[in-house]
Amino acid sequence: MHHHTGKPEVWLLSSYRTDSHGQWADWVTEAHSQVNWHKLELPGRRFRWRIRGNPLSWLEKLPDSKPDLILATSMVDLATIKGLHPRLAQVPCWYYFHENQFAYPPGEDHVNQIDPQMVQIYGGLAAEWLFFNSEFNRSTFLDGVFNLLKKKPQVDTMRIKLLLEKKTTVLPIPVEPIPPAKSKDNRLILWNHRWEYDKAPEIFAEAMVRLAEQGVDFRLALLGNRSSTFPNESLLHMREKLGDRIIADERADRATYNRIVSESGIVISTSLHEFQGLSILEAASAEARPMVPDALCYPEIYPVAYRYPPGDLDTLVYRLSDWLDGGLPPPVDVSNWYSPELKNRWQNLFDKLPG
Repeated sequence: MHHHTGKPEVWLLSSYRTDSHGQWADWVTEAHSQVNWHKLELPGRRFRWRIRGNPLSWLEKLPDSKPDLILATSMVDLATIKGLHPRLAQVPCWYYFHENQFAYPPGEDHVNQIDPQMVQIYGGLAAEWLFFNSEFNRSTFLDGVFNLLKKKPQVDTMRIKLLLEKKTTVLPIPVEPIPPAKSKDNRLILWNHRWEYDKAPEIFAEAMVRLAEQGVDFRLALLGNRSSTFPNESLLHMREKLGDRIIADERADRATYNRIVSESGIVISTSLHEFQGLSILEAASAEARPMVPDALCYPEIYPVAYRYPPGDLDTLVYRLSDWLDGGLPPPVDVSNWYSPELKNRWQNLFDKLPG
């Protein structure tokens, strides 16, 4: 098929389309027009089934052609797909890790389940290259594989870790920068994450209520996806206690989102797990000052002045009141995460494909 166009044919397989996976899949296919893309995605729900069942969902949906490359997310059971379709046995595969199944906080429904972890081990062994969006993601995957397998019989654990390790590269997703507003509101605190368990909004809500009780002057912009069925308890708590300070409270469209982010002075994360943290990077690009946990992917992006001990409410409140009373630190330069350089690194990957 591609020989007529002179473009390499690449299948993009994403078996769990959530916001961030979807954003990546759309970006990668739109930004690289030197490739003839064929995109297959499955909805981002029913996680346990998706990571295990995607080869069945796609059993008769794969094109009859043989692509030059398969680019799959790490939720795809690549080894099984190659095994079920002999024509794909020799096709090179790149495996993109948005996340890995070894670095989830306890309490998530899919934590410490050997099934999803094995899918990613076999997928990694079946792929030519493993790309990670942060060093934190890469190292927790490799350590996780080692720690899981060292407890199992008849496995050369070190050998498998090394086989995987030599294929790994850190390649973040480029962020689309948001220009800062001409008149920033340095007292506007932004939340731009999903209102879900793994983002720990209850810590954020509690910190905001305490700040208000201390008489600190600030305003709140509450963005991010919320469940359509019922509002998050942390959201309700803040509406009740801090209603007059809230200037925005919505799942905003892109234009509204960009405007509010560009005006914000401070952006906060209380996440329990984060592999790249696109929402904080976006806000930091607009010169909102990030206040993030000193853990996960954050230390490789933000200087120590912008980090607080994870989950430490007292320190979070203290540091924020210090910023709001004594003035904000300078903005953080995150241009490495949206630099043309990063786009060029992606570009070069696809330029090298046989056309």
